[in-house]
Amino acid sequence: MSDQPTTDAPATDAPADTNQQPDAQPKPTETVEFWKQKAREQEKRAKENATAATELAGIRDAQKSESQKAAERIQFLEAGLTAAQGDALRFKVASKYGIGDEDAALFLTGSNEETLTKQAERLAGRSDERNRRGNHVPREGSTTHSAEGEERESVRSIFGSN
Repeated sequence: MSDQPTTDAPATDAPADTNQQPDAQPKPTETVEFWKQKAREQEKRAKENATAATELAGIRDAQKSESQKAAERIQFLEAGLTAAQGDALRFKVASKYGIGDEDAALFLTGSNEETLTKQAERLAGRSDERNRRGNHVPREGSTTHSAEGEERESVRSIFGSN
């Protein structure tokens, strides 16, 4: 007998196909579990950072002097006062020109009375112009009987009825 081992598969010179590996395991970064774990780690880190930021803000507030706290409060209240004055002016101009609250909030964007007045005049002028013209539909209510007759004749010719 011969010294060479016998194989049942025929020998080929072609290289083995490396793309088809049924037993190959996916890379760790290609698995869902890997990315779930990464997401959990990031979520935990974000929660820790939020807690640390809250604690830092508390420490900074505790370190502020009474004058700093009062100055911040005054600044906050002044900003609120400015916003309230702007809203009051906007609605004053809107009521003068008969503009509704929703339209005033949407279209009257000026910061001073002169600008708001110009905007209100323009908006009121457009609605007055629209009311003067009214709704106009050209040829509404008028029909042409000749077209109807032609349609009837064409239908009759198609279906062969008199």
